[in-house]
Amino acid sequence: MSIEEAQLKIVLPGDIIPADEPSEENEEKPIIRLGPGLIHAQDSVVSVSAGILQHHNVGNRWWVDNNKRRYVPALGEPVIGIITGKHAESYRVDIGSAQPAMLPALAFEGATKRNRPNLNVGSLVYARVSLANKDMEPELECVNPTSGKSEGYGELKDGFMFKCSLGLCRKLLNPKSPVLVALGSHFPFETAVGMNGRVWVNSTDTQHIILLTNAIKNSEYLNEKQIKEMVKELVHRL
Repeated sequence: MSIEEAQLKIVLPGDIIPADEPSEENEEKPIIRLGPGLIHAQDSVVSVSAGILQHHNVGNRWWVDNNKRRYVPALGEPVIGIITGKHAESYRVDIGSAQPAMLPALAFEGATKRNRPNLNVGSLVYARVSLANKDMEPELECVNPTSGKSEGYGELKDGFMFKCSLGLCRKLLNPKSPVLVALGSHFPFETAVGMNGRVWVNSTDTQHIILLTNAIKNSEYLNEKQIKEMVKELVHRL
């Protein structure tokens, strides 16, 4: 079974998914970036968890989608963390993984030794995983490494943070997420979705924040039509 044929297929731990063979026009094998649930084993891609094999065209990224309880950090994934400790040059951050993460004080847009953010214990941050190694504690950054800009990363002020399944978070990160599109047609709001099972929402009205939380949680097992009807009913109750 080729990796193209494996798209949206259910895989189990130990399943071997051979990489694509090079075409006649391109003698080199295409670069495949693996996310959670997949590892390289010699010339093959092997599943290490049960779930649905997923693919994203941008960067040719593959991962296994499931609702595991504990988050395993993966390079480049966005996460929502809670500051649990302050040090001279870094912060200790709870991201829901087996080990707390480290966030350097200079890993922010425009940060210098004299001018850097002052985060307090309990503050929420939206960050990107910059180092993910099973033998080391994960590291975070609040900038896009390509542009050097924050691009939405940084401290999350006000609003409300709640937990949901890792599978739902992946759905919410889709720019065309049905529930976010449906909610956006009724009132403006802000949202930040972490791949570690945490979602932050904010709006000008407290009732809207409550509605956002309930609608997102209720949408996990609904189809697009059911989501629209559910959102319309919740808005009508306001």
